[in-house]
Amino acid sequence: MSRTTDINTLAQGVQTGDRRALARAITLVESGRADHRADALELLEKLGTQKQALRIGLSGTPGVGKSTFIESFGLMLTGMGKRVAVLAVDPSSARSGGSILGDKTRMDHLARDPNAFIRPSPSQTQLGGVARRSREAVALCEAAGFDVVLIETVGVGQSETVVAQMADLFVLLLAPAGGDELQGVKRGIMEMADLILVNKADGDLKPQAMRTCADYAGALRLLRKRAQDPDGFPKALTISALEVQGLQAAWEEMEALITWRRNNGVWTATREQQAAYWFAEDVRQGLLTLLQNDPQTAARMKTAEADVKAGRTLPTAAAEQVLGPLKQRLVTNGHKGGQNPDPSQAKRVDGIKESAYLALILFMTLQMRGF
Repeated sequence: MSRTTDINTLAQGVQTGDRRALARAITLVESGRADHRADALELLEKLGTQKQALRIGLSGTPGVGKSTFIESFGLMLTGMGKRVAVLAVDPSSARSGGSILGDKTRMDHLARDPNAFIRPSPSQTQLGGVARRSREAVALCEAAGFDVVLIETVGVGQSETVVAQMADLFVLLLAPAGGDELQGVKRGIMEMADLILVNKADGDLKPQAMRTCADYAGALRLLRKRAQDPDGFPKALTISALEVQGLQAAWEEMEALITWRRNNGVWTATREQQAAYWFAEDVRQGLLTLLQNDPQTAARMKTAEADVKAGRTLPTAAAEQVLGPLKQRLVTNGHKGGQNPDPSQAKRVDGIKESAYLALILFMTLQMRGF
């Protein structure tokens, strides 16, 4: 079978909702191999723009019950006739690079549901609580016809807000009796959350959950009102994923918010802004890869790194020594004047390939325009 035929077959399998084909497609887009990347781009182009699923980003502190919530919530949605995909990002070890990827074992009932799909992925070196290609995995799930895509981040923290750049709704899951509640979560992630769900509102913890919810509801009222929200949002609710209490009310709030955003143009504007964000991010990542793969640049970076380790140069000064000539070359080629640089000039940039030079220009242009 030829490569083109194989990509066509894989695309057809994804579009018909074949879960094996979808799993293979996600594996392909997550691969770091250059040939796999070319195949992944071809696959995504063949699938094109499909139905727009509701993308829900979910973050929460360790032990808050994210897996229990996702299973109970997912089963409730499949019971309504909806198809649900779960993209769970597991933290990768900084030492070995490995990940446990055990989310399916914690959601065994949902994993067996024919209308559900669970895919754990390693975070690898990607910051922001999501995997490097999570957005493309979301697009594949949409192409496969899923109605709701749940994106579970690795944990809670200031950098977890990146998931908001690929989700239509951002849900923050918290637990009661967690000590100083309002200090337990960074302000940044609270400002991004559309709903705060206080889990484990059952048994002896229910009174504490009610108090915690009231604390967060009060804190949310102090935040500046966002243009993309109707009155009353963001809001805090109590739920019990274990006893399946409050999940229906949470879903109704999600639907109400999304309906308002669709009717007021917020949905479309947000999707456009997210597309621009990931375009700029791909340029940044591609530029770094080109720079790292250039032998002369790598040699200069190695020399500068040795100077930093030996204490001969400060890290900031060493970085400027590497980047300074590139910045100067951009200036001398008329970039600040708004002219398009001559690609032939890129060949004369010391230590930088033509493609890396052009990518750097594009990246700086995007930065100047506010992307």
